Amino acid sequence: MKENQEELEKELKDIQQDLEVDTEAAEDSGVSEVEVENVEIVNLKADLEEMEDKFLRARAEIANMANRGKNEREQLQKYRSQDLAKKLLPSIDNLERALATEVSDEQGASLKKGVEMVLEGVRFALKEEGIEKIPAKGETFDPMLHQAVQTVPASDELPADTIVEVLQEGYKLHDRVLRPTMVIVAQ
Repeated sequence: MKENQEELEKELKDIQQDLEVDTEAAEDSGVSEVEVENVEIVNLKADLEEMEDKFLRARAEIANMANRGKNEREQLQKYRSQDLAKKLLPSIDNLERALATEVSDEQGASLKKGVEMVLEGVRFALKEEGIEKIPAKGETFDPMLHQAVQTVPASDELPADTIVEVLQEGYKLHDRVLRPTMVIVAQ
């Protein structure tokens, strides 16, 4: 801002010096004083318009910078949980695998119940931050959300491009994919 003001002041001084030189040249050439003043008025108006244009451009640039900064802050706030979520996803996978195991005794069942409670707590915290699973099984394959690792032949029951099985859950944060869902697709 100070740089723009200093630049404008410098240009104003240059214009004043040019006007003094023009006035002296007009007096030396024998042109009337009224004509000199008219020329000076025209020059000053042109300079004023130029300065106003520069001022408006500087004001617009400042407004653009403020808007850009605001948008960047909003994006940072919206996606602040991204890195943490990516680090937690393997742990969530391990907790889900632990829940998939069969237990035969009471101690194993209570341990499994504790793991289930921990997993639910983590899922709730992720949901509060805007992180959710990407729907997959039975859905149409979308390469932006899903990663096909295997295909099976399509049939009447399984139309082409339908997800048959989920191998690893995918997650997204608002509209950003953190990890695509690894799936088997009917082709």
